[in-house]
Amino acid sequence: MYKEKIEEYIDSHMQEMLEDISVLCRINSVKMPEEEDMPYGPAVAECLDTALDMAEEYGFEVQDYDGYVGCVDFDSTLPEQLDILAHLDIVPAGEGWQVTKPFEPVVKDGMLYGRGTADDKGPAVAALYAMRAVKELGIPLKKNVRLIMGTDEECGSSDISHYYAIEKEAPMTFSPDAHYPLVNVEKGRLEGHFTAKFESLDALPRLVKIEAGTKVNVVPGKAKASVEGLELSVLEEHAAAVKEKTGIEFQFAPEGDFCEITAVGAGAHASQPQKGNNALTGLLSLLCRLPFAACPQIEYLKKMADLMPHGDVNGTVLGVDMEDEVSGRLTLAFSMLTVDKTGLDGQFDSRVPVCGNEENVLKVIKEKMAEEGIDLLNDSMKPPHMVDGDSLFVKTLLKIYERYTGKEGKCLSIGGGTYVHDLKNGVAFGAAMPETENRMHGADEFAVVEELAVSAKMFAQAIVELCG
Repeated sequence: MYKEKIEEYIDSHMQEMLEDISVLCRINSVKMPEEEDMPYGPAVAECLDTALDMAEEYGFEVQDYDGYVGCVDFDSTLPEQLDILAHLDIVPAGEGWQVTKPFEPVVKDGMLYGRGTADDKGPAVAALYAMRAVKELGIPLKKNVRLIMGTDEECGSSDISHYYAIEKEAPMTFSPDAHYPLVNVEKGRLEGHFTAKFESLDALPRLVKIEAGTKVNVVPGKAKASVEGLELSVLEEHAAAVKEKTGIEFQFAPEGDFCEITAVGAGAHASQPQKGNNALTGLLSLLCRLPFAACPQIEYLKKMADLMPHGDVNGTVLGVDMEDEVSGRLTLAFSMLTVDKTGLDGQFDSRVPVCGNEENVLKVIKEKMAEEGIDLLNDSMKPPHMVDGDSLFVKTLLKIYERYTGKEGKCLSIGGGTYVHDLKNGVAFGAAMPETENRMHGADEFAVVEELAVSAKMFAQAIVELCG
């Protein structure tokens, strides 16, 4: 019902929709230090104000939640039913842009290029236009739909914590911040943080320091260590053997008695560590072979390498390798480590299937590390998230997807977390097609124009069927 009218409306308003997306994408809404009435800085505040002004011009009720979140209501006098949860903050532009500058959006070859076009300003505006279509076509609704526009999705979602401290969760929520068809299962997460202290000894040869990793959710593509008192030929001999076994390359920068070692592997997202080649664990493989003077520091280094050896991306040695049909296998990426002569500080990122919990994951790792004198500081973990794939909500969205795309609608499970991870009845729906890799977070990020159009149509249909 209403499919033809919805399609005609969106098609006739596509140029206007692209222009509105571009208005938001010209704003560099990266999180910055808090200022008065601007929890994430002036640029984020400007982007939120602009989006709310846009919605108000189209005749919607809007509300600003202290600069954290902005909301657009179809009709707030109707009972709550559906929330669409999108975000206006972005990751930094970075380098390497070629098609256009990051904040100068342009349409080329059927793609809208610019930072935020896919993640998540484009989908946010598509949701707004879905609401416009329903409103301006005069389609009657019995229950309300609310577009929630957050501003801190990329840096911890403190915006949503603020919002849900004030408002309750709607009966149904979807976020257009992933891929189609629909994500209803998300693994849990343990961001492990561990430390150890040991006696300082200065006997040569010695390890001076290790500095590896950039973020806990990134498999490091590079890792560095500094050593003293070892001949370059000795380093190169052992490096060749480790490279043959691991595929990790090693670069050496000798300076007097010291030498800086750089391990070069391949980075990856921590939710898919098997797609990378961990430079940190490769570096430990090399360091554990070198003829250092005996000392507690090196003993702990070997313990770390034994607990999370190179190539073990499933926590097998730690005793937490598990798998279920719904969400797949546990993954674990050793992602950050600093070592000096008196201690170590490290982090790992584990994505935990539905069958995992604090008892069979966190407690097991904590005890395993404690046996080796290493203190895992965590006392809790983020639990897995699952919405019933047979629910009316999920089935409705999947049928709409099939009707508008001609493709099979099925539920997906992911290792990463989305904006709806902590919502009881929240799923991710769109806004990129399964085959599209839109360079999210990278240079030349883009949204496919046709995918934005069909997303707006599907969102409008979802509003009609779930709220009508």
